[in-house]
Amino acid sequence: MSEFKSGFVAIIGKPNAGKSTLLNQFLGEKLAIVTRKAQTTRHRIMGILTEDNYQIVFSDTPGILDAKYKMHERMLEEIKNVRKDTDVLLFVMDVNDDLEENLELLKEYKTNKPVIFILNKVDTIHKKDLQELGEQITAAANPQRIISISAQEGIRTDQLIEHIVDLLPVHPPYFNEDNMSDRPVRFFVEEIIREKIFKLLSKEIPYHTAVHIRSYKDKETLTKIEADIVVTRETQKIIMIGKGGGMIRKISEQSRADIEEFIQRKVFMELRVKVRKDWRDSDIFLKEYGY
Repeated sequence: MSEFKSGFVAIIGKPNAGKSTLLNQFLGEKLAIVTRKAQTTRHRIMGILTEDNYQIVFSDTPGILDAKYKMHERMLEEIKNVRKDTDVLLFVMDVNDDLEENLELLKEYKTNKPVIFILNKVDTIHKKDLQELGEQITAAANPQRIISISAQEGIRTDQLIEHIVDLLPVHPPYFNEDNMSDRPVRFFVEEIIREKIFKLLSKEIPYHTAVHIRSYKDKETLTKIEADIVVTRETQKIIMIGKGGGMIRKISEQSRADIEEFIQRKVFMELRVKVRKDWRDSDIFLKEYGY
């Protein structure tokens, strides 16, 4: 029997490269927000994949961006911390994105650990163009491996797992085999609500929004959740509530359905909208909201 392997694997790349989709594909569960909007992941989300002969502890990091607020600075700090503690680095690039920009980012977050360069959305590019991309990456960065996949369609993700396991050290598992994440259920409830806000509201409003679970109580027949949706302006609060409370009802109904599926229990949920003008630049509010 082969020796058990275990290690930490960081997933980094630009916003919208497909990092969260890839994590969800690996785990067969929806742990990370997936939308077409960039910069939807704000926290490091740890997902744990355990099989008979290996355990991979994935970290899905926020998309690499320019820091405009203290919140962004903390997101970038998370990426740097993850890089230090990782055994293998997965750098994810959308095949339709600018190669030079991605190579610059990879150089900026350089590590002495093995790097697998992932070309994502392979189903959207011609084979010849893909081959040229691979040659350019090898010449410029010489990563340990280059693999082309489609995280959305699950194309070659099994082979990617095999490549990762090859590079992991021999080590006993870090977590119990039943664990899927190091994050508490409350965190994922907040993420589910935040995802619905991204999907239901357009323009800049979701980027000004935080979700904070005020109360989470398991009753005999259901789970009661009270949550605050925090925005930066009064006008955003009006839009979030909607005419006759229509928008907040939609957010609540869609969130509740996903939360019930996630925790496998009936849910009663109460959402309130609060205005906190500068929460993204306030150390006090950032700490309260989990940043």
